Amino acid sequence: MTETGKTRTTPRPLRVGLAGPLAAALLLAGCATADRSGMLAADGGTVTADLADSAAARRFETVRHDPPRLRAFLYRMPKGADLHSHLTGAVYAESYLRMAAAAGLCFDTKAKGLTAPTAKAPCGDAASTRPSATAVIADSVLYPVALDALSTRDALPLSGYSLHDQFFATFGRFRAATASTGDLLAEVVDRAGRQGERHVELMVSFGTGPAADIGKAQGWTPQSAADLPATADRLTAAGLLALVPAARAEIDAAEARMRGLLNCGTPAARPGCAVSVRYLQQVARTQAPGPVFATTLFNALLQAQDPRVVGLNFVAPEDNPVALADYDLHMRMIAEAKRRSPGTNVALHAGELTLGLVPPEQLRDHIRKAVEIAGAQRIGHGVDVMYEDDPQGLLRLMADRKVAVEINLTSNDKILGVAGKAHPWPVYRAARVPTVLSTDDEGVSRIDLTNELQRAVEEFGLGYADLVGLARASLEHSFLPGASLWSAPGCTPSRQDGGACRTAVEGSEKARAQWSLEEALRRFDREAADGAM
Repeated sequence: MTETGKTRTTPRPLRVGLAGPLAAALLLAGCATADRSGMLAADGGTVTADLADSAAARRFETVRHDPPRLRAFLYRMPKGADLHSHLTGAVYAESYLRMAAAAGLCFDTKAKGLTAPTAKAPCGDAASTRPSATAVIADSVLYPVALDALSTRDALPLSGYSLHDQFFATFGRFRAATASTGDLLAEVVDRAGRQGERHVELMVSFGTGPAADIGKAQGWTPQSAADLPATADRLTAAGLLALVPAARAEIDAAEARMRGLLNCGTPAARPGCAVSVRYLQQVARTQAPGPVFATTLFNALLQAQDPRVVGLNFVAPEDNPVALADYDLHMRMIAEAKRRSPGTNVALHAGELTLGLVPPEQLRDHIRKAVEIAGAQRIGHGVDVMYEDDPQGLLRLMADRKVAVEINLTSNDKILGVAGKAHPWPVYRAARVPTVLSTDDEGVSRIDLTNELQRAVEEFGLGYADLVGLARASLEHSFLPGASLWSAPGCTPSRQDGGACRTAVEGSEKARAQWSLEEALRRFDREAADGAM
């Protein structure tokens, strides 16, 4: 039962799918002969996998210092999950221009953004200040200008306008072309499938506009902040729960459009159809307190009603004046939402800051408060960890609680100027804090997950076993339901008892995704042994 007293209803199929029919895959694995690749023995017995001496690991060592071949190897390498990805930021500028052309939008050359035509300001030709997106695509001068405006392509820091500013400006510039969520999903999910990802958790905003409107209409007073439980009662009574069916219908429509574009369920199904998809509902932290709290409460209610939604996250620049001033209040809002809906999962942008971007006093406690007050299970970015008060104690706390950090190497480089030896990722790893690699906004940054793996190898010296460990960690710390594959006695990454692993897979969606990755890694190793890469 949810707090509101309504039972959790079960929607129609919740995901695009996992790689292959897993029940059949398990049967095949159980009938296989044990070999060096780590397949389960025919009698369901135990085999071990030695990553350090695997064929894939040996092949990796031959290409690790050869960037083109390393890229090809990593692209084919099976991956776990991308847990930190903003859907609208993951779509490439070229796609937004195509969608804008199809929708009849204009490109404002002064504002450098896409906009809808009006009777007073229709789209013009390439010589106008508001050319149509179709005219932009056809013009060899305007087209690269538009691509640069809608992404960080060719962007350079300028006095008074940084890469940070360019990065965040792009979202407003392409917003007019984001109307079809299903089209956005199709691009991002298919890219994930082509790279061998098993699962994605995408940050989205289904139904958050009407929820924010309720927050605006109810008003906000000092008493609202002082008594969050009473304020939450008032906001909920104003109609938050009634917004849930419309949000679920939005998800239905978006996924139906995505499946249609990807030809899922047909012989022409594209790779994205094999990717498990879940959603993290966004809260824009730069809004006034009323809309922020109403949206937070609504997102928790939506997760309780729809298993496709697996948590919430606060988004927008952490250094924004409103986000900084209201940070403590926001953490308390999340804690109240979790108190009311105890199953709410929380992944928070925290510590996406560095010295110079904000005063040093603003670097002291964001990560700690996200963990201790808001109860975040994952932290996005966490770049300023060593600026926090008692950083070693914070690292121990995160390690003890198994709070994972979503590492976004290219994003941190472009937005914060933090890369290589200046990045705290090795600090987290040394402290045994779980970490996962993710993309953040691959379209805006013009990257993919493979690129982030390559940066990990080239900048941090990671080996093949490290990369496999990161892939496994990404599924381990996903918000997929069910127990971990590795929680079953006798089923570990290095020693897999057939019966124990099969039992775990039968009862858990998370375990099924993890097993899918293990089977893909075994196939990858056999391909390496056969010289197929």
